[in-house]
Amino acid sequence: HSLIFEAILELYSQAKPIDVVTLTSQLKKKKKLQQVGGSAYLSELVAEVPTAAHVKEYAGLVKEAATRRSMISFATVLQDQAKTEDKDIEQILDEIEGKIFSLSQDNTQRDFESAAVLLEQHFEKTEEYSKNPGALRGLPTGMKSLDEILGGLHDSDLIVLAARPAVGKSSFAFDIGRHVAVNHGKSVAIFALEMPGVQIIERLLSQQINVPLWDLRMGKMTDAAYARFAEGAGKLADSKLFVDDTPGLNVMQLRSKARKLKIEQGLDFLIIDYLQLMQGVNVKSDNRVGEISEISRSLKLLARELNIPIMALSQLNRAVESRTDHIPQLSDLRDSGSIEQDADLVIFLSREKLFNPETERPDSADVIIAKHRNGPVGRVELRFEEKTTKFKDLG
Repeated sequence: HSLIFEAILELYSQAKPIDVVTLTSQLKKKKKLQQVGGSAYLSELVAEVPTAAHVKEYAGLVKEAATRRSMISFATVLQDQAKTEDKDIEQILDEIEGKIFSLSQDNTQRDFESAAVLLEQHFEKTEEYSKNPGALRGLPTGMKSLDEILGGLHDSDLIVLAARPAVGKSSFAFDIGRHVAVNHGKSVAIFALEMPGVQIIERLLSQQINVPLWDLRMGKMTDAAYARFAEGAGKLADSKLFVDDTPGLNVMQLRSKARKLKIEQGLDFLIIDYLQLMQGVNVKSDNRVGEISEISRSLKLLARELNIPIMALSQLNRAVESRTDHIPQLSDLRDSGSIEQDADLVIFLSREKLFNPETERPDSADVIIAKHRNGPVGRVELRFEEKTTKFKDLG
């Protein structure tokens, strides 16, 4: 059968029709006709072939059998790896989870695609967007001025949100995550390495019901605020928003948890707060730059694997404070230049009030798009409501 199929592929590659006559001729040319059973066997095969009307169902059976063979093959490799002690157990577990996720998500190994195929995919997307010109290509942030320059947050992108401490990067990321989950029904996960989950839900609730965070934490609310509390808490409870506050996660543990959530609940957007609190696989390494490089690269690969936008928060070094304008630069990304290289989008957050108390813009926050792999860079000015830690468009 392999010889017959090989001959069929040769006819197909030459754009020739495939039937008993052409197949017999092709096998004769290759001197393989008698080896496969002659013309009589080819005719017998044709008679035994079921109707082409159910070809999709038959293809599904073939695909299922191929998946089972892949599982058997992987199990054999896994058994061999488990017997060797020269490979780190966490690395083996990560490879297992990655393979299982790939099989469960129907991820076949990619191969070359022609320009024609890729152009067809592009035209399909373009036609879809042209029918609804106001629609975003990615997940909305909830801030119209930011969405206009970004087009939303795009699948498979690694987004690095960076700022100095106490500027509001966690609140900014949580505000976006809340909007995506509550207002658009998407599944959002937050890996909180800096603060416990209860504190995060308090921030999200403060943003949702527009009640000062401190008043919410202390229970100092008016009757009107309590009414909004019940409604806002209900919306958050009904959303697909998940928080994992495990401290000191390494990148393999994070990948494992994200894959599991993707399979069980779906996952559309992932937030990591923040990158420098994560550990690499080799926690004994004293090379922090190399460790951060490993983490950022792994997060980019995870964004591709899960096909979702991942927003990783990052600290900036002190160099930004020594400048008179205090405007962050890509070189300020702390611990590693690979963060800049791996990121599809680098966003800086800056608030003039923190370095200039006499500013005429005390409530403003500058969102600086410093790197945008597939779009424009620029700056967007937002209003920051400090009491509720909420970011809004001006006006």
